[in-house]
Parts: sequence; C-alpha cells; structure tokens
Amino acid sequence: MDHHPMNWGRPRNDMADPYGTYPIPQRPMNTQTFEDSVQHTQQPIVTGASVLAIKYANGVMLAADNLASYGSLARFKDVKRVIQVGSSTIVGASGDMSDFQYLQRELDELVIDEITHSDGHNLGAKEIHEYLSNLLYARRSKINPLWNSLLVGGCSPEGKRFLAYVDLLGTTYSASTLATGYGAYIAQPLLRKAVEGREDTLTEAEAVKILEDSLKVLYYRDARSLNKYQIAKVTAQGVEISDSKSQDTTWGFAEGIRGYGAQTQ
Repeated sequence: MDHHPMNWGRPRNDMADPYGTYPIPQRPMNTQTFEDSVQHTQQPIVTGASVLAIKYANGVMLAADNLASYGSLARFKDVKRVIQVGSSTIVGASGDMSDFQYLQRELDELVIDEITHSDGHNLGAKEIHEYLSNLLYARRSKINPLWNSLLVGGCSPEGKRFLAYVDLLGTTYSASTLATGYGAYIAQPLLRKAVEGREDTLTEAEAVKILEDSLKVLYYRDARSLNKYQIAKVTAQGVEISDSKSQDTTWGFAEGIRGYGAQTQ
C-alpha cells in the first residue's frame, strides 16, 4: 500500500466515479523524497550587515552593529553578532542569522567536548577557524554560498595574535584588517590606511576610534547598518565584549548636497 504523503487523497477528476480511486498498481508513484526537497537558506530573510576587525598592539578587535534586517526592514535592533568561543577567541558574523545561530550551537558543542576531555589543551583561534572552514566547506551544497561570512580573532597567553576570514565556500585568508559585507567595499580601505604598518604600535584607544569611525561611515552609506554597535577585543588576558553602544550622528550636512530633498538648484 502506498503511504507516501504526496499520494494521499482521492482523485476527483473521474466523471464515472468521482469518489473512486485508482488501483494501487496504476497510481502515479511520487519518487521525490523528503531529503531531496529540503533546501537550507536559499532565500535568507533575517540578515546582518558588516563586521570589521583589526589587529592592534595588545590583541585583536572586532566590531559589528546590532541590526538584523528582515529583508529591507530594519526589524531587530539588538542582535549580538560577535560572540566568544572558548577562552581566547571571538567570532563575528554577517549574513543570515539563522545560519549563525546554527554555527553557535556547533561551536558550543565543540567547546564542551574539548572541556570534557580534560587533557590540559584548549582550543585556540587557529583551531576554531580551521574547524569552521571544514564545517562550512562540507555543508556548502546545502547553504546559499552568497550569504554568511565569519571573522575569527584570537590571542594566545603569550600575546600571539590571530585574525582570519572564512565564508560558506570554505574560503579562508588572514590579514591585519578584515571586513565583511558592504564593509569590504566601504570600510576596508579606511582600515588599511589607518592600521597597516602600525599593527604593533596601535593603542587600544586608537583601535576603538578607528573602528567607530568606520562604523559611522557604514551607517551613513549602508542602508542595512545601524548606529548601535558592539566592540569585542581579545588579548593575552582574555576576551571582553562591550555592551551595546550608540553613536551620535547628524544629517545636517545633507542639506548642502545638490539634489537633496526639495532643492532644485
């Protein structure tokens, strides 16, 4: 007997017997399986914008705004897109937030497994970055590769810094300044100009200022950005993620831009 859900019900196009049914051997078989019909994140709905990261003298710093857009609607304004993983690693994500939640669960399980081994070894940023690259590459066929990119930053107790990028195709690279989303086009040149060549002398206050200025530029230029943000840092002493902050912004300069509002000249 055919119990496949797609073949349930009685056909009603038989004029001779409108409530009859086909003999089982003659019924069209639906060979589609549930597994074949599942597609993950092909049309992301709730997404986060850019994540920025730089190296500075004492460690690595990441910054991201708190907005998760529901399509073009600025819907969720208190979403934390930078998380701590283990004792010496921070991860920031842009793109689909449901994928990021899934990755958070995977990382939590990884950290718990490592703790239960009690072998005296801790997962560092390099190991977590490699784990993410392998995980995302293995699942690349079930997730839209155009969405989601992660920045992984870490600092060992000896002060060795690590900062790298990974996306849903398993693409990886490392640099002293990184940006995802629209920030890769708008903020990345600003970060390179301010940081490259100064990675070993840049103070924490200067690093915060650079990231805040870049976030402000993104807020003015990117419709999916918000002036509410968080900054996370990881040093030899550990991880620290700030509470949400807000930047003071002004749009008065727009009145002097030709073509703005009701201006005709």
